[in-house]
Amino acid sequence: MPDAKDESIITHLEELRSTLIKCFCAVGIVLPFAFLISPKALSFIIKILVGNNNITLNYFTPMEVFILQIKLAFLIDVIICFPYISKQLWNFILPALYEKEKTIIKSMVITSSILFTLGVIFCMFTILPLLINFGMSFASNNIQAVFGISNVVSLALWLSFTFGLMFQVPLIVYFLIKWGIISYESVQSKRPYVVIGLLIIAAIITPPDIISQTMLFTPTYLLFELGLFFSKNLKIEEQNQIDELKN
Repeated sequence: MPDAKDESIITHLEELRSTLIKCFCAVGIVLPFAFLISPKALSFIIKILVGNNNITLNYFTPMEVFILQIKLAFLIDVIICFPYISKQLWNFILPALYEKEKTIIKSMVITSSILFTLGVIFCMFTILPLLINFGMSFASNNIQAVFGISNVVSLALWLSFTFGLMFQVPLIVYFLIKWGIISYESVQSKRPYVVIGLLIIAAIITPPDIISQTMLFTPTYLLFELGLFFSKNLKIEEQNQIDELKN
C-alpha cells in the first residue's frame, strides 16, 4: 500500500494537472475571440508606430498578414487569460506558503506586473515612434523607405517585451539587497560594472543600431538607480530599527 508521502505527491500532481487543464481550457476558449479582435489590434499598433508619418506598410507574401494576425491573436489570448492563469497558479502554491511569504510574493507579482506594463507602454508610445522617425530621416529624393509589416510589428512586439523585462531592474535590485544576497555598498561600488553589463545586454537584445541600444540602456540605468535609492531607504529604516532596539 502507498504510504502517506506517496499519496501526498500523487495529490499534488493531481492538483497541478487540474490547474494546468483549467489554464489551457481558458486559453482555448478565449482564442477565437482573440482572433476576431486581432485585426483591430494590429491596426491600433500600426497607428501608434506610424503616427503622423506618411508611411505605407507592405506585405510580400499572400499569407503574411494572416499569419501575423494569428501570432497577435495568441499574444492577446495570453494577455487576457493572464489574470485567470495567475489566480489558478497562486491558488495552487498558496497552501505551501507561510503568511510572510504570501505577502512578499504577492507584492512582488503586483509590482512586477506594473513595471512590465509601464515598460511596454513606454516602448510603444515613446521608443518605437522615435525609431520609425529615425528610419524615415534617411529618406531622400533618391532613397525611399519601404517598411514590411511583419518586420515592423515583430520589432514592436519584441522591443515591448524587452522593455517590459528591463523595467524589472529596480525590483530585482531592491529584493536582492533586501534579502541580503548582495549588499547595498557592494552594488554602489560596482556601478561601472553595472553600466558595462547593461550596455552589453542592450546590444544583445536590441537591433544592431546605437539609437535603440541607447534608448534601452538609458531608462534601464535610471531604473537601476531608482532601485538603489529605495534600497538605501530600506537600509536606513533597518538601521533606525536596530538603534531603537539598542536604546
